[in-house]
Amino acid sequence: MLRNGETGDWIGTFEGHKGAVWGACLDTPALRAATASADFSSRVWDALSGDELHSFEHKHIVRTCAFSESTTSLLTGGSEKILRIFDLSRPDAAPTEMEGSPGVIRTVVWLHSDQSLLSSCTDAGGVRIWDVRTQSIVRTLETKSPCTSVEVSRDGRYITTADGSSVKFWDANHFGLVKSYNLSRPVESASLEPFRGKFIAGGDDMWVRLLDFHTGEEIECNKGHHGPVHCVRFSPGGESYASGSEDGTIRIWRTFESGSDEVEGGHSNGLETNTKVAVDDVVLKVEGFHIKPQLEPEAEDGSEKSPQE
Repeated sequence: MLRNGETGDWIGTFEGHKGAVWGACLDTPALRAATASADFSSRVWDALSGDELHSFEHKHIVRTCAFSESTTSLLTGGSEKILRIFDLSRPDAAPTEMEGSPGVIRTVVWLHSDQSLLSSCTDAGGVRIWDVRTQSIVRTLETKSPCTSVEVSRDGRYITTADGSSVKFWDANHFGLVKSYNLSRPVESASLEPFRGKFIAGGDDMWVRLLDFHTGEEIECNKGHHGPVHCVRFSPGGESYASGSEDGTIRIWRTFESGSDEVEGGHSNGLETNTKVAVDDVVLKVEGFHIKPQLEPEAEDGSEKSPQE
């Protein structure tokens, strides 16, 4: 499903998968979308029309996918423990395959202008760094628990990982550990906003926390989800961030700035406050994954638009 990142409004639905969708992403100009599914396929869609452009068949569940920075390739990984790179200019050609992952692949990320790859596993700790040219693992970022989230910061300087109750930040060029913070509860996902010096984390306690990158101090605690939080990500400009939960909702939160009069959830810098929350300004809630007919956008002639229009 495609939604407006500022308002949460529904734009359209990509229909065609026959199994659960484990992963989804947009390319850099947001003209194409890609999905990874339990129906043993990864698909590429026209993000403007909703039309399916390509379907890449696999032999097992596909857990994750990512467009290259150049948008010319699609990277996939999953239960086969094989990384595949599909050339989108030649979709019928056989993909480049990289074997050697110690477990089921959970996340994949491009790095260094598409010269390197990052991958993590569902059942093995660490993040593997792959050289695209040699198609081999060249280094491993060691973690005690499997990494449930891996992200490269927008400025290209840091790799953010979440494993167990820990959020770690690694140098994206030399791969040394820069910072590591242990939180009170297991963390499922984390995301860094490097230009604001903040990061967010969410997990099984159903709360979404905003923290200071330099000190690890909690700035804000967002309460509202009614199930574990599986994914958190900052918007491209960092002015807001989204959280996806097992409760069937996506919530969009406004990034709290020092000196602001509004604090979501009445919790700032680890202290309870009595600040009144302006809900319309701070959080937007995206309900479920079924569009009710009365909520669908209308065409200019007043008729309902289909997801592909």
